[in-house]
Amino acid sequence: MTRRLRFKGTGSGVNGCPSIHEDLDTGEVIVHGPALTDPDDIAQLRHLNEGEVPIVVPRELLVDFGPKEADHAPDIIGLDEFDRLFTQFEHSAWRLETRRRYASDELTDTYAQFMRGEPVDWTGVDAEWCSERREQVALGKRFERVRIVDSPPSPGQLYLIDNARRNSGVGEKILNLWREDADRLALPAEDFWIFDSRLVAVLNFDDTDNLMSVELITEPAAVLRYAMVRDAALHHAIPYEEFAARLTAMED
Repeated sequence: MTRRLRFKGTGSGVNGCPSIHEDLDTGEVIVHGPALTDPDDIAQLRHLNEGEVPIVVPRELLVDFGPKEADHAPDIIGLDEFDRLFTQFEHSAWRLETRRRYASDELTDTYAQFMRGEPVDWTGVDAEWCSERREQVALGKRFERVRIVDSPPSPGQLYLIDNARRNSGVGEKILNLWREDADRLALPAEDFWIFDSRLVAVLNFDDTDNLMSVELITEPAAVLRYAMVRDAALHHAIPYEEFAARLTAMED
């Protein structure tokens, strides 16, 4: 079975080596870097078994990105507490959306309209949510999302491209990124929000695409890793209007 690996960090900003990854299922840590090759050095090592390769890593890499006790005790919050984050943050809220569908979308009247091929009228939809967003934007706060899209897009992804008109109307900045570009950039297949570049809320979904829980991450090195994902996604994503126009041109 192929491992599900998550990039933890690197000791080099140039060539990405040495680096640390984490197995999301087992919790095991994978380290890669320059091998220790000098025979005299290797002779001093204890318990080096056949097939094992000694790797040289700077101490700072392990301190910054190695496993910590908090890694094994997730801070899970309820959905009400999660909702409060959207009024308690100070300046920026950014989300990566990676899924092909969201079950909650498919329960709405607007989704049914869209799937019937009817133009969706977003006026008055989720009025309370829209009012809250406008209030926060009026306070000078910024909301941004990058939504990953498959080729061809799934029905749920096409719906969200249309939905972006509503989000944009209340002050959010919506961008899109092709899945193949996200894979090339090694972006994680995770949905998460970053608040004020200091707090990450990871959204955990079940096998039927329902949101089940939200995990808070505040450990600085872990938050930095998500911020690096944000920066890469923002650099390559394009505004949803331009993305939609390109998608329409491809279909013609």
